[in-house]
Amino acid sequence: MLEVTDAVLHYGAAEALRGVSLTAQPARITCVLGRNGVGKTSLMRSIVGQQRLTSGTVAFEGKALDRSAAYYRARSGIAFVPQGREVFPLLSVRENLETGYAPLKRAERQVPDYVFELFPVLRQMLSRRGGDLSGGQQQQLAIGRALVMRPRLLVLDEPTEGIQPSIIKDIGRAIRYLRDTAGIAILLVEQYLDFCRELADVAYIMDRGQIVHKGPAEDLERSEIRRLLTV
Repeated sequence: MLEVTDAVLHYGAAEALRGVSLTAQPARITCVLGRNGVGKTSLMRSIVGQQRLTSGTVAFEGKALDRSAAYYRARSGIAFVPQGREVFPLLSVRENLETGYAPLKRAERQVPDYVFELFPVLRQMLSRRGGDLSGGQQQQLAIGRALVMRPRLLVLDEPTEGIQPSIIKDIGRAIRYLRDTAGIAILLVEQYLDFCRELADVAYIMDRGQIVHKGPAEDLERSEIRRLLTV
């Protein structure tokens, strides 16, 4: 569904990505791990169209997206849950969810029932402002907003960052449901090794802007692989 080939990205003279290649398949969770500052977020932003690659290609369902704007990629079926959540603090929960309508046809503009089944707290707080929610509730809202778009590829950038353990479990259950029931391709960036090991089908590890390991999630049990993630 998603194929990134030889991605190179510069910020001025600094090289953030150095020939990165990866794939993400439907009904599978692909996890990208790595220390801070190794290029994980830059890779996600280049996939969703927020950063333009210096060279290399991004293809979605066989179509090259290299010069496509972010809104075109959203309309194509790519949804992004950014690091830091980025909910609209002065909009209500309902209004935040409805911002996910933007790429949809008018007849499709409704919040799917499964969003509230996965995150019941959102139904209870529809009239509350996004900025008044806890960090964990905001993360659930950010994921729910992405799901309103009916994505075929869901890109999640560190969804467990700063979240209490009980909500991390809720997010993990939601990700499994989306893989197993909805058949969505999920690309997950994480630093929380145990969360990735429990969920992922395939794991990539980045270091200094490069992919230094690719393999099944079971590989994350190996001591030499864990050393790649040690600060």
